[in-house]
Amino acid sequence: MSEIDIWALLLGITHVVLGLLATVLVSRNRKPAEAIAWVMMIVFIPFLGVAAYLLIGFGRLPAHRRAKQREVNELMLRRTGGSWPKTHSPLWPNWLSSAAELNMALGALPMVGGNRITLNDDYLGTIKEMAEAIDDAQEHVHVQFYIGVLDDATAPFFGALARACERGVQVRVLVDHVASLMYPRRTETIRFLDSIGAQLHQMLPLRPWRGQWQRPDLRNHRKLLVIDGSVGFTGSMNLIEPRYHKAKNIQRGLTWHELMMRIEGPAVRELDAVFITDWYSETGTLLELRPPSSSAPTWNGNIDAQVLPSGPSFENDNSLKLFTLMIHQATTRVSITSPYFVPDESILLAILTTAARGVPIELFVSEIGDQALVHHAQRSYYEALLRAGVRIYLYRAPKVLHAKHFSIDDEVAIVGSSNMDMRSFSLNMEVSVLLHGPELLNDLLAVQDGYRERSRELHLEEWLSRTLWQRTADNLARLTSMLQ
Repeated sequence: MSEIDIWALLLGITHVVLGLLATVLVSRNRKPAEAIAWVMMIVFIPFLGVAAYLLIGFGRLPAHRRAKQREVNELMLRRTGGSWPKTHSPLWPNWLSSAAELNMALGALPMVGGNRITLNDDYLGTIKEMAEAIDDAQEHVHVQFYIGVLDDATAPFFGALARACERGVQVRVLVDHVASLMYPRRTETIRFLDSIGAQLHQMLPLRPWRGQWQRPDLRNHRKLLVIDGSVGFTGSMNLIEPRYHKAKNIQRGLTWHELMMRIEGPAVRELDAVFITDWYSETGTLLELRPPSSSAPTWNGNIDAQVLPSGPSFENDNSLKLFTLMIHQATTRVSITSPYFVPDESILLAILTTAARGVPIELFVSEIGDQALVHHAQRSYYEALLRAGVRIYLYRAPKVLHAKHFSIDDEVAIVGSSNMDMRSFSLNMEVSVLLHGPELLNDLLAVQDGYRERSRELHLEEWLSRTLWQRTADNLARLTSMLQ
């Protein structure tokens, strides 16, 4: 046997062993379709496949960060004293109690009543509203956004932070580390926050030389603002001008359309608990966790709300479990709004099953996408949805519909930062709010009516007529979405 033959034999044996190891190791505690995608990649392109798996193949944060999450969860459960604050539970649909119990088990935060909540889908108007709320701060301002950039659009917000610091208010700011690197004015923003005396920390930093390392695409995608534990904001918007400073967006005329909530009442303290947990993870300092009392006389709203954090710091896919449960409970209507719709198998099955039961389902997505790979993966699901009777509305360009919410039977809704895709379910740290209250649901229905007016409906005949190239791109993109 020649030397070349020996090397070929050794490479062949190595390839077989690598495939067997991949089959055993990759499939451990992983969804079958996802495991098969990884194994195929490692078998057919072994060196690149192994490198990719070592880089992004692990879907949880390091053990010490997960331990901090468990520690704070235990503290949050103890502070409730085993009893839940007052809610309007007699008015709930019969399945909502079990959903609230599920969320409590997953995220350690209770359903609380007595909240007042308003919706705002005016981008610059929301920035102004948040700035005005910060101007009323007396004790602390907690700011947490995936992207935080000081620019002309966000200047009123940052100006309010400066005035708060001048009054002696504690201003704490969290922004995602990798997201900060992807946008301009990072240095100017950091310098400004430092100059006014705000405390800034970057979430999930990638600094291996400091021992700070995890899978690089595990990101903190939450968006929230809390003022004195009494006023809070959360939803889909980032702190940046509505075209994200990207030349391609400006050239195409793209602007983002968002939905944010202003919350007053006991749910604000639960939203603050999410910030406190992330602050503890990044700084090692545990701020005070206030009890979720609803006895304050100013908390006289009629909305029940439950904050649900999710992400790779938890052992479960929290939002995936809640979203799936809710869709299966629908009897009269489901309305979904998601800028990136790449559903997990269980979500897709829930939608198709619910549609087959005769429940009307509508999906609002953007006509055009700002992320080509995700947009093509999303399009690959349209045929199955349309055949099942789901009505798909394409929000007309050049607006990008970036809002993230859905409602069940016009009675219960979720609004938050989570997309209905596998990244938000498993890889991103997200925050969602489960909501019940007739007035709020009516406001959300009005928002959805506005989407419908500004959208065009996609029909199956049109979709089946797309080119072979478009079909191929969609299907290939769908395969990559499984590599989680």
